[in-house]
Amino acid sequence: MEMADSCWDYGFVEVDTGLVNTQPKSVVIIDDEDCEGSSGTTSAVDQSTPCSTSSERGPPICRQFWQAGNYDDNLAPASKTHVGSSYLHIHPKFLHSNATSHKWAFGAIAELLDNAVDEIRNGATYVMIDKISTPRNGSPALLIQDDGSGMDPEAMRKCMSFGFSDKSESAIGKYGNGFKTSSMRLGADALVFTRTLVDGTLTQSIGLLSYTFLTRSGYDRIVVPTVHYKFNFITGAFESLQTKSDRRSDVNLSVLLHWSPYTAEAELLKQFDDIGEHGTKIIIYNLWLNDDGNMELDFESDIEDIRLALVEKTRAKDGSKQAITDNHLANRLQYSLRAYLSILYVKLPATFSIVLRGNYVLYHNTARDLMHPEFILYKPHKGGGSKEGSVITTIGFLKEAPHVKVHGFNIYHKSRLILPYLPVVCASNGKGQGVVGVLEANFMQPTHSKQDFEKTNLFQKLVTRLKDMAIEYWDTHCELLGYTVPKKVRPSVASGSCPKQQGSNLKRKTPDPPEGSPSITTSAADMDPKKANLMQENKKLKQQCSDLEMSEKELSLKATNLQTVLEEAEKEYASLLTELQRLESVKVWERGVKV
Repeated sequence: MEMADSCWDYGFVEVDTGLVNTQPKSVVIIDDEDCEGSSGTTSAVDQSTPCSTSSERGPPICRQFWQAGNYDDNLAPASKTHVGSSYLHIHPKFLHSNATSHKWAFGAIAELLDNAVDEIRNGATYVMIDKISTPRNGSPALLIQDDGSGMDPEAMRKCMSFGFSDKSESAIGKYGNGFKTSSMRLGADALVFTRTLVDGTLTQSIGLLSYTFLTRSGYDRIVVPTVHYKFNFITGAFESLQTKSDRRSDVNLSVLLHWSPYTAEAELLKQFDDIGEHGTKIIIYNLWLNDDGNMELDFESDIEDIRLALVEKTRAKDGSKQAITDNHLANRLQYSLRAYLSILYVKLPATFSIVLRGNYVLYHNTARDLMHPEFILYKPHKGGGSKEGSVITTIGFLKEAPHVKVHGFNIYHKSRLILPYLPVVCASNGKGQGVVGVLEANFMQPTHSKQDFEKTNLFQKLVTRLKDMAIEYWDTHCELLGYTVPKKVRPSVASGSCPKQQGSNLKRKTPDPPEGSPSITTSAADMDPKKANLMQENKKLKQQCSDLEMSEKELSLKATNLQTVLEEAEKEYASLLTELQRLESVKVWERGVKV
């Protein structure tokens, strides 16, 4: 059991802007002699050690997140860097400032769910989000648990550190920073329980990332106490990975028991009872309050949901356009976690479930809600003539149109929602109202919080193209909802003015009539009957084509899901076979002992 400190022994170090961009070789282990009195008192130590503390306890941290970064530097003595020292320290302030990348609490929860979803390839079948009460004082805490592969002690150290990521390119996570930013955005403290079975070795670990512990104890660097256990198949029990003579074991455990919601080691270990052979459980406690002093995460308004308190506004009359708009998913996801999670991923395997407060989250396919859908191919250009693949955008009217004031595009990245209902047109005059699109833009990079994309030239080009799509779709389909086709008037060439050409390369774009010419309408009564019939037949054929394309996508998705199920079954069979062989060897050994 060691207290892993974010002070590293670096083999190759590059420091540019105060942040470390490197690959640590080893974690500096804090000796118990450097951390006397960890169970409630601290003592001043040599500043060259990775465990510098103040001799006095700090004040309680502010419970409001956006004001909790006021860390009292006077509590911790100034650090001294010895000549030739290879330690780089990260101040506890960084935990808070790092977490401010999440402006929205639901975005932080989604970041933790991404880690569980990335475990689907390792056999994960669920992720659970719930509220629990801490045994120490009964205060509410947030529980997030999955049955993924779990982490061994080394992986646990990396999880609690900064910048480590061994995920593949297809994974949602990338930067190795998600757990720290998201957990600290939701609460001041996070306790991690994880168990894994690797090559016949069953281990379990507990780690504490605690802003409260660091600030109250006056640390000038981030310290993470951890304890590790290994299962002894002979005795049938978990045993500490350190010997009883190693006093670090007692130090780390005492810190965990003093600053976590659990006051005894048996209570800590009991948290593994529902994890099974492998999985991870995160308990975030000392949850943040909002500016009004209320819990930011609302567990009481809906016992099947987790909500955010929004600014109160006058309730619209039932059945009115405003009420329909307020109750639409695009607005509910701002304060309802269940609504947000229903569209967070494009499609998850049938073998995986998201369980929120004891009830499954039902997947909502936004594209299936659209009336008169069309599929538009977009080929982004990154520059230099190179193309970054192609994107199919599904666009159409919401089924509630024209009675709902909602529009925009749901933009995903690697099947994960980044921007929900991004508005690209100004619909104050009604134009573009009810037009919604869905696309997956894997050619762009999301920000670290995964709530936006990097504002590159490529992103700006995409937004411009989506705006053109929305306007073009509105102009060619608004009649279907009873709107009048807008009349466009182009200034006469004789006037000397040069008309501005916009969207001349759009599909279905028709030239604007010159000034003084009769207005062009698209009603069937004013058309040649033969032409009207051809247009009607063409519309039917386009719809049939769209239906066939949708069916093809569904069949392809089913085939992918079946392949995933087959691979998972093969993995489970191999795991069970390995377990059987291990049990057989134990039985043979037991028979040999008896003989």
